Amino acid sequence: MPFSDRSGISRKIEEPKERERLRKVLRQLDIPEGVGVIIRTVGEGQRARYFVRDLRVLLDQWAKVDQAIRDNPAPCRLFEEPDLVERTVRDFLTEEINEIVCDDRGATDRMIDMVGQISRRARNRVRYYDGATPIFETHGVQKQIDDAFHRQVWLKCGGYIVIDETEALVAIDVNTGRNKGGRDVDKTILQTNLEAADEIARQLRLRNIGGLIIADFIDMKSRRDQQAVFNLMKERLKRDKARTHVLPISQLGLMEMTRQRAQESLSDTIYENCPYCGGRGVVKTTMTTSVELHRTLNTVMRKYQDSIHDIRVILNPDVLKRLKEEDEELLVELERRYAGRLMFRGDPTFHHEKFVISDANTGVELKP
Repeated sequence: MPFSDRSGISRKIEEPKERERLRKVLRQLDIPEGVGVIIRTVGEGQRARYFVRDLRVLLDQWAKVDQAIRDNPAPCRLFEEPDLVERTVRDFLTEEINEIVCDDRGATDRMIDMVGQISRRARNRVRYYDGATPIFETHGVQKQIDDAFHRQVWLKCGGYIVIDETEALVAIDVNTGRNKGGRDVDKTILQTNLEAADEIARQLRLRNIGGLIIADFIDMKSRRDQQAVFNLMKERLKRDKARTHVLPISQLGLMEMTRQRAQESLSDTIYENCPYCGGRGVVKTTMTTSVELHRTLNTVMRKYQDSIHDIRVILNPDVLKRLKEEDEELLVELERRYAGRLMFRGDPTFHHEKFVISDANTGVELKP
């Protein structure tokens, strides 16, 4: 806080010993005169060096804002929310992350520069990818995205969980499925519930689910088993950057929890209301379909670059409009890279997510 010399610790950090530790850290920080500092909840449990580093970055940001105030007449833009690249470095490049892989040279260089301001050693964790296979395919990201929208998620033991998102809450049901186990039924149920707790915590992060969440575990007679599942859930939720609060399993076998709504959920980001059913279902956005088409064209044109040079794409007119207005440069770059020519035709009968790529001369459909 540049114009206040008061410093403190977030009230949401309630543990007395932790507050006292953070006060000591606060007293050791080299805070300029006339500047205040608040340690937020994300600082709980962090070492002193992280605060030193964070303070330096914030002071550098303020120096730029202060200089902009002096140099520019009002009105002018002094500061803006970081873009995707900066947010990735700020929020995800933590000690637990071994590597960031990026297939855009400009974005990679920016990340290396930003990381270098914090830690020179961490610069080696940012790597540029220039392989022939698309980066999402190489690292299995697309499959994980597709799996994230499956209502049913299988567990290693043979059981499964079912995730249903409603307006009011998210309901998660746990089932033994193929995990019939041996004679010890209680042991089989505990094993399934433990794996389910681990997977539920992972799915909440993966799908970025927020709000009220109810998990219906398989009934356990033993209070010890119920406590074991509850303790594992609490332990796994510690990995979550979003604030969570979880209650013990009730007499009905239900575990209630809340998770902070941080940005849109993954399903809200990828899908929009389906125009074919009046909003009762979902369909991929034109941007998402455009991205998938771009990836497919990249694969097809590389595969046939020596034999086929004229390629026709038939797709929904709404997606074609997106290509013409916002993604034209990407398509021109594809043509330049593979010395080919792309021709597009809109067909209103085509589903938003459907497109057909074919040889413009023979009409033969081209598969990636």
